[in-house]
Amino acid sequence: MPAPNEITAKQLLRTIGTAHAPLIVDLSIDEDHAAHPYLIPTAQRHPHTDLHGLAELIGTRRAVLVCQKGGKISQGAAAWLASEGIHADYLAGGNLGWLDTPDSLRIPATAMRGPLWVTRHRPKIDRIACPWLIRRFIDPGARILFVSPREVEAVAERFGATPFDTDIAPFTHHGDLCTFDAFLAHFELRSPALERLATVIRGADTDEWDAHPACAGLLAISVGLSRLHKSDQDQLDDGMILYDALYRWARDGFEETHADGAAA
Repeated sequence: MPAPNEITAKQLLRTIGTAHAPLIVDLSIDEDHAAHPYLIPTAQRHPHTDLHGLAELIGTRRAVLVCQKGGKISQGAAAWLASEGIHADYLAGGNLGWLDTPDSLRIPATAMRGPLWVTRHRPKIDRIACPWLIRRFIDPGARILFVSPREVEAVAERFGATPFDTDIAPFTHHGDLCTFDAFLAHFELRSPALERLATVIRGADTDEWDAHPACAGLLAISVGLSRLHKSDQDQLDDGMILYDALYRWARDGFEETHADGAAA
């Protein structure tokens, strides 16, 4: 019988990329992590020996603890937290079970960046889509700075931020691919849903309307959002909701028609 604080990889996978994803804490020992140097998207590493620090990290948030096999480390830490009145689930099967789950996503631990990112101000498509991807799949607490184009490089150097969607950035357009594609490649984020979403973003961002019927619609909504807001941060807040909806469409709603929805 599963423990009441056990979560399966399939259950966790349904939350990845959504606003409802839990805090994921990887407690794997260094030897295990070195053998499999990947992380579940948004997971942050924490030493299993620092239980008081773990309690402070979790606080009142919903959390999932991960170790290599879902055994003594994650279950023991979850039990200790429970003795302190803090609930945390543990991932059944751990990281190895996650890797064996169909369609599971993982990112190289060495590819982690942040938590500060900087790009050009007055965003429209790529510079809203990329922050959404960062916060939903890489670092939920990432802070995005929007500055004038000529100051992106200087701000990146002065504040230790990672620039994107600029000529000097490691994440930018390459050929027919846009910055969103560069992020997916760097973080090895591959899934049918993200590929479907990338096609729409790429077509809208590069005026390739034949890429997908949704491209023109995304451009129209993105232009409207940019005109609604003077504040780039306010625009990003609304843009997060837009891309949350687009991701759910790309993941499990892309085959639905208006007639299907009306009949439901």
